[in-house]
Amino acid sequence: MRYPQGGGLTAERHLFREELRLQAADRFARGEGSTSIAKDLRVSVRSVRRWRHAWAEGGPRSLRSQGLASLLRLSEKQFTQLESELAKGPAAHGWEDQRWTLARVRTVVGRRFHLTYTIQGVRKLLVRNGWFCQVPARRAMERNDDAVAGWVKEVWPRAEGSRRPVEPGWSSRTKPASP
Repeated sequence: MRYPQGGGLTAERHLFREELRLQAADRFARGEGSTSIAKDLRVSVRSVRRWRHAWAEGGPRSLRSQGLASLLRLSEKQFTQLESELAKGPAAHGWEDQRWTLARVRTVVGRRFHLTYTIQGVRKLLVRNGWFCQVPARRAMERNDDAVAGWVKEVWPRAEGSRRPVEPGWSSRTKPASP
């Protein structure tokens, strides 16, 4: 099963999967086999057997969805505020370079909203809201393209040195080439 970009199942998929389990429960009551149920509902036999076991222990109620795994701890309004804080850049929050890391975002969330997240929790929060990890191309601010071009033309050929003249060689290490 593939999950949406934010991870986990959407509310619609939760309902859809719950419907599948409840359809399977009706068929369990009629005495149908796991293989035919799996084929008709287009799920694995293993899932049907797991559902049958839960149904035998707790009835159809045990096949109902438990809801979303967790509530969002940072509301949409708070995430918008977080985005504006991130737009200010790391320097505005006391870091010397201009690189956001998950640990730094976690610190900003803790300072601003008094919430604690794990590093993976911060990653999931950002991905769920359309943010992605990116590594900037590293270029020195003092870079001088003219000096680099001059170095490549003048210094590099001297550093590379001249190549050996081409001679006939032999691939065998034990037998030298014929004269």
